[in-house]
Amino acid sequence: MPKLDTITSIEPDPFSLNPVLLRSIFDHARPLGHNEQRDRLNLGFGFLYYGLVRALRPRHILVIGSGFGFSVVCLALGLRDNAQGRLSFVDPSYSVLKEGPLRTVGGTGQWDDPKRVTAHFRYFGVEQLVTHFKHTSADFFAAYKERGLPGIDLAFIDGSHAYRDVRQDFLKVLAHSHRNSYILLHDTNIYVRELVRHAGVKRWLKVLGKEKEHFEVIDFPFSSGVALVRVLSEGAWEPVS
Repeated sequence: MPKLDTITSIEPDPFSLNPVLLRSIFDHARPLGHNEQRDRLNLGFGFLYYGLVRALRPRHILVIGSGFGFSVVCLALGLRDNAQGRLSFVDPSYSVLKEGPLRTVGGTGQWDDPKRVTAHFRYFGVEQLVTHFKHTSADFFAAYKERGLPGIDLAFIDGSHAYRDVRQDFLKVLAHSHRNSYILLHDTNIYVRELVRHAGVKRWLKVLGKEKEHFEVIDFPFSSGVALVRVLSEGAWEPVS
């Protein structure tokens, strides 16, 4: 496999998802747990991410966490084909070898080098649309206003899966969202990790499911699972649990 910084990026097309690009996504963005089928060039949930962007036409997307950029690429390709919008990608680039399994699961330090990050997204033709913030989500949100970022129309949460961190990421996204914003939560179907309290995405989803005045929730419990949450009301909301 050639290095990403030594190959030519794919030429823009009014509709990005051709077979060449789909194979490249499998090779370089490496989906995991998105109900994908490589042999059928089926991006699984990746088509959902792309389709949401095409349909909703968001101006600002936020992604928290990504192993090799699969969610970022699928969402950003939707922006490119819409010819509008931007994406903020937040990932501190933790590595399981350096920080250990308590800080990250499967992290490889993929986002350490800014030049390689740019080259990675340039391969898919979305480098002008994606801004990487090498911070924890807490540090990113602490300086949200100072960064001059707009409100969040669509978010994808896939950072730390600890219950308190999923809860906090969701609440911080919500604070910068609005009515009819949409929030995706990945890994809603990893039952073993939920049982041993190594993840809390499913537990948090149950909290949201009870708040029918504030949220509409649909869960896709296939592969690692993903949930789509629609924000129904403006203003602050504080969970009971």
